Amino acid sequence: MNKLYGDVVLVVGASSGMGKAIAEALASEDYKVYGTSRKAEMPKEQDEIAAAQSGGFLKMLQLDVCSQESIERAVNFIKEKEGGIDILVNCPGFALAGSVEDTSFEEAFMEFNTNFFGIHRVCRSVLPVMREKSKGLIINISSTAGLIPVPFQSFYSASKFALEAMTEGMRSEVKPFGINVAMVEPGDTKTGFTNSRVFVKDSKDSAYKNVFDSSIERMIKDEQSGPPPVGVVKTVMRMINSSNPPVRVVVGPINKVLAFLKRVLPSRLVVYIVSKLYA
Repeated sequence: MNKLYGDVVLVVGASSGMGKAIAEALASEDYKVYGTSRKAEMPKEQDEIAAAQSGGFLKMLQLDVCSQESIERAVNFIKEKEGGIDILVNCPGFALAGSVEDTSFEEAFMEFNTNFFGIHRVCRSVLPVMREKSKGLIINISSTAGLIPVPFQSFYSASKFALEAMTEGMRSEVKPFGINVAMVEPGDTKTGFTNSRVFVKDSKDSAYKNVFDSSIERMIKDEQSGPPPVGVVKTVMRMINSSNPPVRVVVGPINKVLAFLKRVLPSRLVVYIVSKLYA
């Protein structure tokens, strides 16, 4: 199978959820996949995991997107082993739940430090490696919350809005170096994302508690009844096989409808509809 960009892939945030599904799918297609987790240890040769029925492999590396040192250690490890990184898939992130009023600066920064600044750190470390070969592909996993903000997940939505802007700007910046940049925008998906949601400290005694509780209950229900990350995996595979992938791809028919309505309806009507969904 011809590998358009090359066969060395770094999947950041591959210990669970979408990242894990993407890493395993790429390994099964004979890519050399390096997944990352905050809790993994830097591997020894015997830690290499052969992908089922393929010549590919998946090797887990320790990487904390909030630590520049750990990012550089992982990137240098891959560069020494493989001579470069051809494809980067950024999947780190978590959802912070709480009203804007109840969210402290420290909590808001924690959200951005992982979902936005963490991806920025990884891109800064990988881009010089890709420029050496004058080719590469970066795929950032965003969210439909990066198009349509969700109440009581305002800072999660804001981190994804920021990621969207950075991704679009970076796409233009690195194109002359033969590097493509794209993003995937999933909606409600059944993964471990739901259980990893972090609640702001002041949400328990909040003035917003009643509507907050009902909103979170609706979010959890939608996520747990959502599809598995198969659609996201297929979208990533299509991007990897495209010489000019689209800037963004919304995953899921319902999410595509919402994205369309966002473009054609007045903003206050979109906000009203979303507020009723999570009332």
